[in-house]
Amino acid sequence: MTKELLDSLLFMLNEMSPYILLGFLIAGVMHAFIPQRTFARHLSGTGWKSVVKSALIGIPLPLCSCGVLPTAVAMRRNGASRAASTSFLIATPQTGVDSIAATWSLLGPAFAVIRPVAALSTALLGGAGVGKYESRKPEITYYEEVEEAPHQSFGQKVVSALRYGFVDLVSSIGGWLVIGLIIAALITVYVPSDFFSILGRTPILSMIAVLIIAIPMYVCATGSIPIAMSLILKGLSPGTALVLLMAGPAANFASFALISREMGRKPAIIYLASIVIGSIAFGLAIDYLLPSSWFDLANIHPEGTHCQHFSLFPSICSAILAALLIYALIRRFNHKHIITTNMTKVYTIKGMNCPHCQAAVAKSISSVNGVTQVDVNLSGGKATVEGDHNPKELIEAVRKAGFDAAE
Repeated sequence: MTKELLDSLLFMLNEMSPYILLGFLIAGVMHAFIPQRTFARHLSGTGWKSVVKSALIGIPLPLCSCGVLPTAVAMRRNGASRAASTSFLIATPQTGVDSIAATWSLLGPAFAVIRPVAALSTALLGGAGVGKYESRKPEITYYEEVEEAPHQSFGQKVVSALRYGFVDLVSSIGGWLVIGLIIAALITVYVPSDFFSILGRTPILSMIAVLIIAIPMYVCATGSIPIAMSLILKGLSPGTALVLLMAGPAANFASFALISREMGRKPAIIYLASIVIGSIAFGLAIDYLLPSSWFDLANIHPEGTHCQHFSLFPSICSAILAALLIYALIRRFNHKHIITTNMTKVYTIKGMNCPHCQAAVAKSISSVNGVTQVDVNLSGGKATVEGDHNPKELIEAVRKAGFDAAE
């Protein structure tokens, strides 16, 4: 069984790694060569156009559901409406250039096309719903100027792209990718082939069951792909797998809590309802309206999922990805410490799940008057702050960034 488990794990890793590395590279280029002001300018506004732009721009961005939260809060600070912010929050975590590429590798081209289309549709549904609520309840719009990024030469931008794509982004989703691969391999090897046969015969029942599990669970868009593949192999319908791919990354308690706090309870309910309704609608369409051959994994992987013959290029890509994941793990726990003095305070930070969150918290704390140095420990959920500052101002700054802080 151990050898079978390892074969299954290596197969999925080899199938995904070339596409994931390509996605990381594209994501890094987008980050380095498209100014933040460009996104801020297009995502701000209160009309339906901003809702559409938010969804379209959010779909290729490689941000997980926790990483998208501070970005959405920054949008609101820059003048984006509740509707546009909701649209961005729904579309962004469901996809990304890295997860679309990985979806193609494991689940095939049909899933890779339908997934962003479903993300766009649910984002527009949620944004339109919040827009109607918004039109009945005027909101106070306030702006925060987006900081101008320092000018960089072409070479510096290339370095920045590589650092973001292959260091920061790997740190962001790497842990969840590994967890997803392990869970998928365990399901593939240890779960009996007919375990999900009853649910598989009743797609709507299986979709509801998946929603109950996926909504409170946190899983990134890329990490959910091998899990979806293993569930299909064990008898769940392709439509049910799509429900997992949509609801798992987009809906979780952290997102719901942030939307409730920043925009109100009704927009948060609309946000959640649009994901649930949209995922079930697209799932049923896959199971009942589209050709089943499009989603037949036997056609996509005719050699099977336990093939022991690995070609050279995917194996090299897998080795590179494994090295990047190991480096990200070391980097995550090897953080610098501040020499404590009588002006040092330690705060507990809630809501951080990835380096995007860590960077947002560090930036918000550094903006507080009197703060001279800050170290944010992601794994421990602590922020060590040096300097003569007002704790209430610091806690409020962290709250505005989309997180909670306490002394």
